[in-house]
Amino acid sequence: MNIPFDVAIIGAGIIGLATGMKLLEEFPGLRAAILEKESMIALHQTGHNSGVIHSGLYYRPGSHKARLCASGRDELIGFCLDHDIKHEICGKVVIATCDEQLPALAELFRRGCENGVAGLEMLSPAEVKEFEPYAKCIRGMRVPGAGIVDFRQVAKAYAEVFGKKGGELFLGAKVKKVKHVDFKTLRIETSRGEFQSRILINCAGLYSDRVARSCGMRPHCRIVPFRGEYYRIKPKREYLVRNLIYPVPDPGFPFLGVHFTRMIDGKVEAGPNAVLAFAREGYSRTRVAPMELLETLSYHGFWRLASKHWRTGMGEMFRSFSKSLFTRALQKLVPAVSRDDLESGGAGVRAQALGYDGTLLDDFVIQQTEKAIHLLNAPSPAATSSLAIARHIVASAGAILGAV
Repeated sequence: MNIPFDVAIIGAGIIGLATGMKLLEEFPGLRAAILEKESMIALHQTGHNSGVIHSGLYYRPGSHKARLCASGRDELIGFCLDHDIKHEICGKVVIATCDEQLPALAELFRRGCENGVAGLEMLSPAEVKEFEPYAKCIRGMRVPGAGIVDFRQVAKAYAEVFGKKGGELFLGAKVKKVKHVDFKTLRIETSRGEFQSRILINCAGLYSDRVARSCGMRPHCRIVPFRGEYYRIKPKREYLVRNLIYPVPDPGFPFLGVHFTRMIDGKVEAGPNAVLAFAREGYSRTRVAPMELLETLSYHGFWRLASKHWRTGMGEMFRSFSKSLFTRALQKLVPAVSRDDLESGGAGVRAQALGYDGTLLDDFVIQQTEKAIHLLNAPSPAATSSLAIARHIVASAGAILGAV
């Protein structure tokens, strides 16, 4: 298959699909292709997302996350309204359960205000119970702009708009190698044959660093997969959680900690933890990809990370194997939750970019070469920010196309 495209996008997750859609909105008439290795769209990070619409609370002011989450949230809500996608702006509470967390809660409030998050309120324990009667804390914060949606439905709608605007989606097209044919053309070798394109946009998620290396780039980070395991609250006890209950996160670790999420279908998730996955698609403890695990364990950055956060990592691992320990962590937020209230809820894998110095990269990472744009780190709130991230990428793509 030797089809000349203007733009080839690698990955049909929510970011790749949003980018394809935005590209054709901005540049009608371009020939755009999305190449996806799976037989369906949104199978990995998008398909395992718990569905929270974030408000922009947690992120360092001025960062990509802070800017793109705020604008992306508003644009996402507008898209859902325009396309009849079920969603709800239900709000959430972030609660401190001990005195040591109070400074971090105050910092979250400051960040949220600086990031333009509307309607933030600091709450007393009694005021928290007006929103979440079974939560226990010494201080809380109300975030009214948070919401819930099914991001698989959002991704499906992006794909439909992309197709209607003339975009072409190729499933089962795993990228093997990218070569420069000449100064104007890239040749992309896939499991469905060869594609030609003027430029490439890498939105490959769990494999974004590999795609970057296949293009001849040497990214300054590597994807290390972390599995997040969930429980579900049994239906008869779902009343314990009205909407979203979050802890104050550890400021030195880019994971939010176990929390409660009412999803758009009414079910309540509890979790996730964050443990090293032994495969990039390691959705279970028994899934091991030896070469991928070796890739992680031979990376200097991983051992630098492990030396700094081994206590936290061990705690997460113990919770992975112990339902009682997982329950105990949840009880810090909602003491009435018992071990018997929990049933297995599945897992997702987060594509976490890790620097050579052991730093877990917290912000979105977008790197550009002469003919390619690589999205190398897109953790939460990437789904909320998908349309804003897409606009950012499309602006860069337009500049490259003008120069090619």
